[in-house]
Amino acid sequence: MANLLDIRKRIASVKNTQKITNAMKMVSAARLRRAEEAIKSARPFADKMREVLSSLAARVNPSVHPLLQVREPKKILLVQITADRGLCGAFNTSLNRRAEVFFKEMIGKGLQVGMINVGRKGNDYFRRRNVEIIDKYVNVMGSVSYELAGQVVSSATEKFISGEYDEVYLLYNSFRTAVTQVLTLRKLLPVSAEGEELKRRREYLYEPSEDELLTAILPRYVQVQIYTGLLDSVASEHGARMTAMEAATTNAEEMIHKLTLKLNRLRQESITTELMEIVGGAEALKG
Repeated sequence: MANLLDIRKRIASVKNTQKITNAMKMVSAARLRRAEEAIKSARPFADKMREVLSSLAARVNPSVHPLLQVREPKKILLVQITADRGLCGAFNTSLNRRAEVFFKEMIGKGLQVGMINVGRKGNDYFRRRNVEIIDKYVNVMGSVSYELAGQVVSSATEKFISGEYDEVYLLYNSFRTAVTQVLTLRKLLPVSAEGEELKRRREYLYEPSEDELLTAILPRYVQVQIYTGLLDSVASEHGARMTAMEAATTNAEEMIHKLTLKLNRLRQESITTELMEIVGGAEALKG
């Protein structure tokens, strides 16, 4: 009978867990819709701005602005965007592992590395490891804003312009669908030409001057790239959490089914045993 009681308690416990995971799935689904709309609205502007800045970077002298200056890399700075909370599958783990691989590659080349952590999970992971954390932004992913991106940009560009770090990279999960997030590692600084822009050479007239134009646009460009990275990360986190909680809810349902079958078998065995004892007692009385 003790086994029956234990199984009933376990079934009740799993049912309570199932209610929690199902509620978390529904909450993440609702938040995902808003986050998906936000990143889909911001991405075209960010992509076009990257195209324009890439075009400009292919044509101007890198000396006209500090964010364009290419130096022999000695120290590398990584801006990593993770979540503040867990229960979202391999979302945070895959980012941390990719960052570790990146650091090993850089260290293998004889370079020094540092990082800026946006999100508590990345900061908690790397603060126990031999990586210099120059700045951190934790418990901020619940209310991502353009101002937050500005704070991150200010910290990263200050380190780059001062010469303390020679290159800045951004690592985050790019949102594709609720079940698909793509690990993305992108060089932020120095701003350089990408792809076809290296092949196409055109002359432009600038109004105002190159210096004034780039001074106004380049910091905003970097801020937009980080801001869209934050939006991508938020949408990816909700998608990953929704998927993880849906799987957990399904697993709980399967576990309840198996435990119920086990409970019924034990009950049947118990009833059969009691009947046999009754029949055996009756036979003994007759004898």
